[in-house]
Amino acid sequence: MPSRSTDPEDYQDVPRPIAAMAKDFPDGSRVAPHRHRRAQLVFAAQGVMVVWTRQGTWVVPPNRAVWMPAETEHSIRSWGDVAMRTLYIRAEAALNLPRQCCVIAVSPLLRELILRAVELPLLYDEAGPDGRIMALVLDEIRALPVLPLHLPWPADGRLRRLCEAIQGDPASERTLEDWAAGVGASSRTLARLFRKETGMSFGAWRQQVRLVAALGRLATGQKVTAVALDLGYQSPSAFTSMFRRALGRAPTRYFLES
Repeated sequence: MPSRSTDPEDYQDVPRPIAAMAKDFPDGSRVAPHRHRRAQLVFAAQGVMVVWTRQGTWVVPPNRAVWMPAETEHSIRSWGDVAMRTLYIRAEAALNLPRQCCVIAVSPLLRELILRAVELPLLYDEAGPDGRIMALVLDEIRALPVLPLHLPWPADGRLRRLCEAIQGDPASERTLEDWAAGVGASSRTLARLFRKETGMSFGAWRQQVRLVAALGRLATGQKVTAVALDLGYQSPSAFTSMFRRALGRAPTRYFLES
């Protein structure tokens, strides 16, 4: 059996509701901004992907997936060696699926369905067992919870400059007062804009930056202590408490139990 294409364009016009693609990326790979005519479920069977859109950053650890509506411009970076398994979903099949980008938990059942989907013929029999597998995939996506692995991105230019600087230096302890003069807005204005444009306080947004950075580093095997100190935490225990509150388990267990 010939190997399946790894060119996303080859999956956009397949005459089936779902077209499944398997593609692997080495650590540090970057996929330039692009978009697809179909909606997309981007699944990490191994490694961590960070997906950027104009609306924000989405972190995809193992056994998580990002839902991407059709025509959403996005780029991807790999943390660790990534085994990406993507489902391209035709518009009429995606009608009852999310209208915006989000990260979903991937159940053990959905994981096995996705891995099976990339093995099926592109022109699978919609009326047979293969078609029932693909229909069950859609049912599972609809039923799974959305996870807090999103870093919303503001539209305001002043706030974007501030956010880009923080993303470049997650350990920075500069306050809004410290940033105000450099971006040309008062700290009160910046605080109001953070709430309006991201739905988060400045402190919560900065914590989410650190969480995003931590997931990528932990996925490549860095030690919890080193990650905690590099990201500005006073101790590994303080970092672990933040991580557990955000994701429900300690960083030492997260990838083992994902």
